[in-house]
Amino acid sequence: MKKSFRLTLLAAGLVACALGAQAQGQLKPPAASAPSGAAAAGPSGIVSNPEFEQAGKMAAQAWLVLLDRKDWGTAWDASSAVFRQNVPLGTWMDNIPKLRQPMGALLERQPGEPLYTRKLAGQPEGDYVTISFTTKFANKQVIEMVPVVREADGRWRVTGYGIQ
Repeated sequence: MKKSFRLTLLAAGLVACALGAQAQGQLKPPAASAPSGAAAAGPSGIVSNPEFEQAGKMAAQAWLVLLDRKDWGTAWDASSAVFRQNVPLGTWMDNIPKLRQPMGALLERQPGEPLYTRKLAGQPEGDYVTISFTTKFANKQVIEMVPVVREADGRWRVTGYGIQ
């Protein structure tokens, strides 16, 4: 498997990584004026949903803890249906250790601003939050991109994982 593939994406729909990185340079409008649970467009046209952004961020952080603990199978089980459909368990179990272990132990992880959107490239319309994490491992510093989706049961689940 090519190194660039392993470092770019392990699941479908992670064109969101580009979306998330692009959005990092944009300012988000103040969230205070948006009612709880409601999506509101700010003056810059960026849609904001503070409740969903917070829920998505928490889901992404919890999922990353599973990766940090090398609990690869539970991380796969806890991911979205689309993730599990596009990344078979065997493929995941073969590739995620090869991607993560060379970086060494987690030293520090800082979340960026979550980005809420209703559309994500290659995905059906829904509620998505993409969050980037500046992560320092013992052997390398990276940007982890973690898009999450609100599934039909109302739970937020990871729909991809990428490292830049």
